[in-house]
Amino acid sequence: MDQLIVTLDGPAGSGKSSVARFLAKRLGLEFLDTGAMYRGLTAKAVHRGIDPATEPHAVVELARHTDMRFDWQQDPPRLFVGNLDVTERIRDRDVTGKVSDVAALQGVRQVLVEMQKRIGKEHPQLVTEGRDQGSVVFPNANVKFYLDATATIRAKRRVEQIKAAGKRADLEQIRKDIIERDRKDSTRKESPLICPDDAIRVDTSDMTLEQVIEYLENTVREQMGMPQS
Repeated sequence: MDQLIVTLDGPAGSGKSSVARFLAKRLGLEFLDTGAMYRGLTAKAVHRGIDPATEPHAVVELARHTDMRFDWQQDPPRLFVGNLDVTERIRDRDVTGKVSDVAALQGVRQVLVEMQKRIGKEHPQLVTEGRDQGSVVFPNANVKFYLDATATIRAKRRVEQIKAAGKRADLEQIRKDIIERDRKDSTRKESPLICPDDAIRVDTSDMTLEQVIEYLENTVREQMGMPQS
């Protein structure tokens, strides 16, 4: 099979990154975290003192002149902006608080969508996650999923991730941040967060990580005529 692209779209905290990473491993595919790319650009903007809410043109110019790459030898792939490894930095709250403003910029999305399409050509055996993968970046993907969960569940998952990294987290504030990010992501003009018509919707609220991975893996194998594991 020359190409096998599996897309996972959905809102913040729905489990896309973890699921996509392990699903890729189960299927023998590579893993692309597109949300990390928007976070990487946001981290660079924060470092430069650029506010996407008041200086959108500066952020777009930054995107056009930013070298962003993944180290595919690592699991999961680590993200470099220039020569700087920003894999941990991009999950900090100051980045999280501004990434929706950055992702909403039409010029930024155009640049990063083209980057993602190039990655898809270079890595055609791919599980990719984000908010516009099945709708915009890979509309002809072989299998599409849309993962969702309640805002409270997603906030709890984010808190667990933050605490696992040795940092403090406020559950209620994170829940409010997630609800606001949902609003921004779903109402932006450029590549809004939607469930593609041909995507399989999966509510992960009452599912464990393993249950979600197993369901997606079985579905991909069934649809692609691959032997079950």
